[in-house]
Amino acid sequence: MNKPVLDVKDVPSFGQLVTLSLQHLFAMFGATILVPYLVGLSPAMALISSGLGTLAFLIVTKWQVPAYLGSSFAFITPIIAAKAAGGPGAAMIGSFLAGLVYGIVALAIKKAGYRWIMNLLPPIVVGPVIIVIGLGLANVAVSMAMNGPDGKYSLTHFSVAVVTLAATIMFSILSRGMFSLVPVLMGIIVGYVYALAVGVVDLSGVAKAKWIEMPDFLLPFVHYDVRVTLDIVLLMVPVAIVTLSEHIGHQLVLSKVVGRDYIKEPGLHRSIFGDGLATMISALIGGPPKTTYGENIGVLAITRVYSVYVLAGAAVLAIAFGFLGKVTALISSIPTPVMGGVSILLFGIIASSGLRMLVDSKIDFGDKRNLVISSVILVIGIGDAVVKVSEQFEVHGMALAAITGIVLNLILPGRPKVSDSVFEQKHDVA
Repeated sequence: MNKPVLDVKDVPSFGQLVTLSLQHLFAMFGATILVPYLVGLSPAMALISSGLGTLAFLIVTKWQVPAYLGSSFAFITPIIAAKAAGGPGAAMIGSFLAGLVYGIVALAIKKAGYRWIMNLLPPIVVGPVIIVIGLGLANVAVSMAMNGPDGKYSLTHFSVAVVTLAATIMFSILSRGMFSLVPVLMGIIVGYVYALAVGVVDLSGVAKAKWIEMPDFLLPFVHYDVRVTLDIVLLMVPVAIVTLSEHIGHQLVLSKVVGRDYIKEPGLHRSIFGDGLATMISALIGGPPKTTYGENIGVLAITRVYSVYVLAGAAVLAIAFGFLGKVTALISSIPTPVMGGVSILLFGIIASSGLRMLVDSKIDFGDKRNLVISSVILVIGIGDAVVKVSEQFEVHGMALAAITGIVLNLILPGRPKVSDSVFEQKHDVA
């Protein structure tokens, strides 16, 4: 580990705090607002809930773990399905239950240690499931990129997506310094400017919006009735299997970046509970589920600024942005093909990170056991297979793929043992 510029508990000057916090805000901004854009939730609530969730995470982890929590891509398809089945309230109930699973897992880890969860979620299960998340959303990204508001193919709209995608790739690969940290945001800006030039942006909402405006909170018992159904549970809760593994991978990477063993202190149970609490808080106010962000871990690695106060500053700024009506209206005016262009790359990166997890973990596909598990997960997940016992009991695509992968890993002979040292487990920043 390189010597930190600011260590975890170091307090930056006011000027440093504002500048460095803005950098983290920009790093998470593009991906965090993309999720609510895709699932039909409020971008303002995504920002506010990410800020509140991050502050809750920092408190639960005793201000020892510098992490930012943004919108989770793993829940995109389940949220869309839950909204179709029971409205936005159903999606929020499902998100809350998924967060509750985190709390149960955290309690189990505190009592029994972490080895059991590593046995349950090895890379041969999680890698293919992450690939399913990315490739399962491919049709969504391409449709957003190619089609106009009427749902028909539009060359003009497709050109907007191509320009956005090209700009995002260029900033990701060729840029240096600050711009290299925010390629998604820069791609959206370039795409937006091009969309303005070709006349596919409607700015009427920005002109009408107030500078300070109350965001669209979505509160239980106020905006929807709380009713837990088996459909909601089966749609949302199994996704926690994937995001839990993602969380563990991020904690391992963050430990190496910062030079502290976060699995032991403050403990994996605390960070998992903090992640789950952030998701529950988000669900209670109308935001998407939360996850620790690899983008912000990348900022920590590059800047060597590990101060938790900087992450807290980014969280406060995100909350403030959520109440700026002009900002929210400007976000809402981003044309669909701009987000489609960005999504082509982002969803591909999600799938590729699953592949990289398999490579980094040195999974041997000459072993028929590994070949069988990964093959079944991929086809069930991407094919969106459904087990339908009755009208009230269904398990869909990604959730079914994850459950199947876990069962196969447990029952097939030749399962490798988990190392006594969690740091010997290979994980990648997703």
